[in-house]
Amino acid sequence: MHLQFFAHHLLLATSTNVNLSPSSTNNLPGTTVLDNLASGVGHWALIASVVGVIIGGIMWAFGHFSHNYQQSYNGRRGLIVSAVAALLIGGANQIISFFFSQGGKI
Repeated sequence: MHLQFFAHHLLLATSTNVNLSPSSTNNLPGTTVLDNLASGVGHWALIASVVGVIIGGIMWAFGHFSHNYQQSYNGRRGLIVSAVAALLIGGANQIISFFFSQGGKI
């Protein structure tokens, strides 16, 4: 009995067809606000990445010349993490578009 119930619901779940097609038109209220918010957060994140690269470089240099290897390592790590963050922020649109298009092929 339980196996028939499960098979029936599995058949119902696979027979439904959901179609999602996001568009760039402003169909919902607040779309412009959310676009502006995402752009603003991205801008702040890029500014934080620039500050992180500068501070990381300064820490790396001071740590190296003062023979403080822990500070040198932390500065290098901060610089690399900030640079990778800027790379991901800059490529966010392409990364999301790529995975969305791949998900449409499933």
